[in-house]
Amino acid sequence: MKKMGSFRCSGPKMFSFLLICVTLWSHLSGSSGASSSRRPNIVLILTDDLDVAIGGLNPLNKTKKLIGDAGMTFTNAFVASPLCCPSRASILTGKYPHNHHVINNTLDGNCSSKAWQKSEEPHTFPALLKASAGYQTFFAGKYLNQYGHSEAGGVEHIPPGWSYWVGLDKNSKYYNYTLSVNGKAQKHGADYSKDYLTDLLANMSLDFLQYKTSYQPFFLMVSTPAPHSPWTAAPQYQNRFNNTKAPRDPNFNVHGKDKHWLIRQAKTPMSNSSIQFLDDAFRGRWQTLLSVDDLVEKIVKRLEVRGELNNTYIFFTSDNGYHTGQFSLPVDKRQLYEFDIRVPLMVRGPNIKPNQTSKMLVANVDLGPTILDIAGYNVNKTQMDGMSFLPIMEGKMNSSSWRTDILVEYEGEGRNKSDPACPLLGPGVSECFPDCVCEDSYNNTYACVRTIAPSSNLQYCEFDDNEVFVEVYNVTADPYQLTNIAKTIDKEVLEKMNHRLMMLQSCSGQSCRTPGVYDPRYKFDPRQMFTSHSWRLSRLRQTLK
Repeated sequence: MKKMGSFRCSGPKMFSFLLICVTLWSHLSGSSGASSSRRPNIVLILTDDLDVAIGGLNPLNKTKKLIGDAGMTFTNAFVASPLCCPSRASILTGKYPHNHHVINNTLDGNCSSKAWQKSEEPHTFPALLKASAGYQTFFAGKYLNQYGHSEAGGVEHIPPGWSYWVGLDKNSKYYNYTLSVNGKAQKHGADYSKDYLTDLLANMSLDFLQYKTSYQPFFLMVSTPAPHSPWTAAPQYQNRFNNTKAPRDPNFNVHGKDKHWLIRQAKTPMSNSSIQFLDDAFRGRWQTLLSVDDLVEKIVKRLEVRGELNNTYIFFTSDNGYHTGQFSLPVDKRQLYEFDIRVPLMVRGPNIKPNQTSKMLVANVDLGPTILDIAGYNVNKTQMDGMSFLPIMEGKMNSSSWRTDILVEYEGEGRNKSDPACPLLGPGVSECFPDCVCEDSYNNTYACVRTIAPSSNLQYCEFDDNEVFVEVYNVTADPYQLTNIAKTIDKEVLEKMNHRLMMLQSCSGQSCRTPGVYDPRYKFDPRQMFTSHSWRLSRLRQTLK
């Protein structure tokens, strides 16, 4: 096996190096001569399927030290949808799924479709950074799951907003993949020293930092495949965590007795083969994360050597959480529970004091507004649903002035035909495992209000099915969400949450940031219930009798 140093001079690597030099020269040589040394640089490191609820940060010791300990860790960070493409679309646009219209990971679901490219891509925060805020921009890694599809422009398509583009063709892999390097296909094989994707992304990022212009601030976004399946670890890490198993928390391998039917159908107790599978997956996830930890260290050290670290904001987060055995669901995301919707978020940068923790409620729709705010761009000019949390990081915002709730949306997927391995389940399900435990279905379609306020830590969810099934959790009293309190909670609270959910599901821009039910500024008028949704409330009342 070659040493890592040899990676930097390999054939494909030299090709990439030449492209980056040519591209940066062509894009940036015409930039203004005014020095931008005082304008902050921004780095966003986005992982794929990294949880925080079941120990996902445990292997990332260097990341926690270099970003978390050096800045602020958000303990209540959530995603607008617990699935890769809708979540990534929310990050890029600052919008909830009902506004960016990406509903799943398929082209038909608007994932990197021509419609997305026309309606949303020109207005993403990187496009605004480049066109209006004068930033040089660099992207490397997984973009959207269907990026590179022949029906959506192929790898020749370069999304607007990027001075330099290294986009992964379709979904996460570690070997045997194709990259779009500024619109030209670059194929990679299975040689660790040249092709292991996490390391390749790290080194391409270092090249950008080395050869970018000094006359513009920069935005660097690197999107790792880890810890997404197929969980292929770098050779030096393949024997790490050999005795590690998925955590046996109170919601591990238990029946979701009062939950939506999809959760109730999971077999409990799980078979030994399912438990072995999920333990192996858990170990593999942690092993792949060690290369992410190395990537973070390389980028931070390069910034430090270049004298740019103190003027650079570095964000570290994930597109969704994950589960391994919770409520007897083997491995996946897509569900409304904390393990799937809660994500890590750490930020360091100018004016952020070290060793801080914030409990304030933030979501991935806030990343775009926050980054634009850092760049000096007026977020009010955009149609973004999220809000800048820069005042929180700078200590200029108290909890009484901050939001108390966010929206989570998911549209379930199912197959038109029965799974041959699980004929008894019938059509309409998907993501089924050998034990015929299915992780998704057409009517696994839900919307939730996630509330965090001084007086409440509540999750309220409604399913769009013929039951209008409702799940409600007091997350303070029941952190593992074992007991659905929908039928015992005060009915007035239910009506208010139902009303609030309908408001958020139809919100856009500023209306997504109005006071929530547990905000002292909230006003509830039952006479203003949405007439078009009145049937939902009547069905809700009947269901909960």
